[in-house]
Amino acid sequence: MKATYRAMQVKTPGNLELVERQTPAPNPGEVLIAVEACGICGADASDIDNADPALQPRVPGHEVVGHIVAIGANSPSIWKVGRRVGVGRLGGCCNECSECRRGRFNLCRNQPVVGSSCDGGYAEMMIARATALVSIPDELSSEEAAPILCAGIATFNGLKKSGAEAGDTVAILGVGGLGHMALQYARRMGFRVVAVGRGEDIAADALELGAHRYIETSKENPADAINAMGGAKAILTTTGNPTAITALMPALAPEGRLIVLGVGKDPLPVSTGYLVGAERGVIGSITGSPFETERTLDFSMLTGVRPMIETMPLERAQDAVQKMRSGDAKFRIVLTMGDQTDAH
Repeated sequence: MKATYRAMQVKTPGNLELVERQTPAPNPGEVLIAVEACGICGADASDIDNADPALQPRVPGHEVVGHIVAIGANSPSIWKVGRRVGVGRLGGCCNECSECRRGRFNLCRNQPVVGSSCDGGYAEMMIARATALVSIPDELSSEEAAPILCAGIATFNGLKKSGAEAGDTVAILGVGGLGHMALQYARRMGFRVVAVGRGEDIAADALELGAHRYIETSKENPADAINAMGGAKAILTTTGNPTAITALMPALAPEGRLIVLGVGKDPLPVSTGYLVGAERGVIGSITGSPFETERTLDFSMLTGVRPMIETMPLERAQDAVQKMRSGDAKFRIVLTMGDQTDAH
């Protein structure tokens, strides 16, 4: 086992620094992971900017893939040293609260938030609760699998909760880190897929990723265009911009659902008459349990869904986060740690 490992930690709000840390030993119910890849998510920017001083120095990152190098006592026997695993945003359920007892592990109120309330994957090593672990299929590379642990599961589960059936029209608002995954899943689930975004520069990408139709919001009214197609059974929003969401909501067909994935600071205005009059619904969706994440990975493997990524080394994490903030990433950036085969 290496005595030390490299990590990118929050130095001051908004800034990361490369440090050398002592390699920890896992406590009971935990494992130590030699990280191979960690995706960069929009939520990382908030974690870096708003890191709690009482919890610093914090290591961000919650799309983590690597292999187990040490196992704490009382961990489930399915996890072995050398097995490749992943960890997403939710850091492992408690198995004690009322939500856990009814099997809603992703809603557990007693689990850490990876990269925020506990250290994440911008590092060569990471401690994780065994209840957070996800098995990674051999057919997916670590770099490909990493974004599926957040952007993938969030959009896949959101679409499953939409109530839409094969042949229904589903609109995806936003063609970015989340949206480019949602388009692929929606197409392979058999939906009539409409992508809604800004700019003609992403039109070709949206169609290639699975959209049957791309609507550029500066050139046509997206709600009118979708209503001309019969309305949308579901609208999946990947943006937290309430203005953009409100402009699209008139396209929701009777009994349709608006699934909110993007988080914003401003409230979303919704007319009660609009909801009641046609029995429409608005729901939020938050990633998923480890089992649901494994289903997402399997579906991705079987249907050829892959994130569009570019890789950057760990020491360039600050540059990678800045590129993500600027909107220049197409569509996800993944940090790599180099050869970790001898980490144990």
